[in-house]
Amino acid sequence: RVESMLPLRRVLLARRLPLPSQSAEALMLARHRGAAGGWARTLCAKAEAKPEAAAEPAADAAEAEAAPGTSEGTDGDAARVAELEAQLSELDEQLKAKHDQVLRALAEADNARRRAAIDVENASKFSVGGFAKDLLDVADNLGRAADAVPAELRDSEEAPVLKNLYEGVVLVDTVLHKVFSKHGLTKIEPLGEKFDPNFHNAMFEAPDPTKEPGTVMHVASPGYVMHDRCLRAAGVGVVQKPA
Repeated sequence: RVESMLPLRRVLLARRLPLPSQSAEALMLARHRGAAGGWARTLCAKAEAKPEAAAEPAADAAEAEAAPGTSEGTDGDAARVAELEAQLSELDEQLKAKHDQVLRALAEADNARRRAAIDVENASKFSVGGFAKDLLDVADNLGRAADAVPAELRDSEEAPVLKNLYEGVVLVDTVLHKVFSKHGLTKIEPLGEKFDPNFHNAMFEAPDPTKEPGTVMHVASPGYVMHDRCLRAAGVGVVQKPA
């Protein structure tokens, strides 16, 4: 306490002022300490404010340093998304190509099944075509034999043997044509019909003013059709066009 008051005493002595009493000295010392404490508190407040003020620029600097990293991360994510979209597009194209290949394979398999079914059906229908074609000459000869008998002797009792022979030939020809029909073989005699090159074979042409040109005027040999397929074309004569 004395040491703290020495400067004050010196000032008073230098100015030739009366020294204060002990109570006054105590009061002055208390005020001096209060002023010193306030000054100290002010210094502490300033010292605490300085780190906070310094911390704010540091925080700003840290945010500034972190900003480029965030930007780089955003750019990296965008690049990854673009890469994934490209891969997705490529996979989509591959899926479309595979789908098209599967559809083509299914179509080819379906066509193969249809062709196989048609081949089996045709084989079943026309398996006897060669054999039936060889029998057509037999049918033609039976028809010629029946036509060779004169019409007046076919029912005549004067020639019973010829009559019976004729009836036998006609019966065999009828049974043979029934067998043909059973297996899809049909006889065609296009007399008076329009000439059709798919089923008729023109053997000659002759003028006939009573008929339209291109009409079948004579059948030399009948034709045969098996299941809508021409097995043998009919040999015919056709009306000629007028000159």
